[in-house]
Amino acid sequence: MTMNDTWGFKSYDDDWKDTRTLLRTLIDVASKGGNLLLNVGPTADGLLPTPILNRLGEIGSWMQVNGDAIYGTTVSPYGQPAWGRYTAKGSTVYAHVFDWPKNGRLELTGMTEAPARAYLLADKHTLNIQRAGGSVAVELPPVPPSTIASVIVLELSSRGTR
Repeated sequence: MTMNDTWGFKSYDDDWKDTRTLLRTLIDVASKGGNLLLNVGPTADGLLPTPILNRLGEIGSWMQVNGDAIYGTTVSPYGQPAWGRYTAKGSTVYAHVFDWPKNGRLELTGMTEAPARAYLLADKHTLNIQRAGGSVAVELPPVPPSTIASVIVLELSSRGTR
């Protein structure tokens, strides 16, 4: 994936992708079991343009907090929910929430058994889990930890839970 419209440095190519697009693409690819190659084209002097440095810094800041939900994860066991994506590692599922629900209730699409524990990866704040009529939901705080993608850690009693 390029950070703008070209694979190499072009002084006239100022159509930079924003950090939101880059990170959400990374999350989407990870949720499908893939790897993302992010092209960073240096200038003729071997320098990285400021927009690249800015975006890499922002991605790095997000990864410092949420990297566990990307590094070493596997394909989503529960598909691709409308509100974001899932990744998994062992008996832990990570819900990457792109669209924070206004009603404060995240429906865990695809899950039929409630996780043993749920918490925000950003601050380890424990979240209440609700189960009603065959669906599972998590109560969220009113403000998301990230405007790009907030991560909810779902600890399952066994990896085979669906």
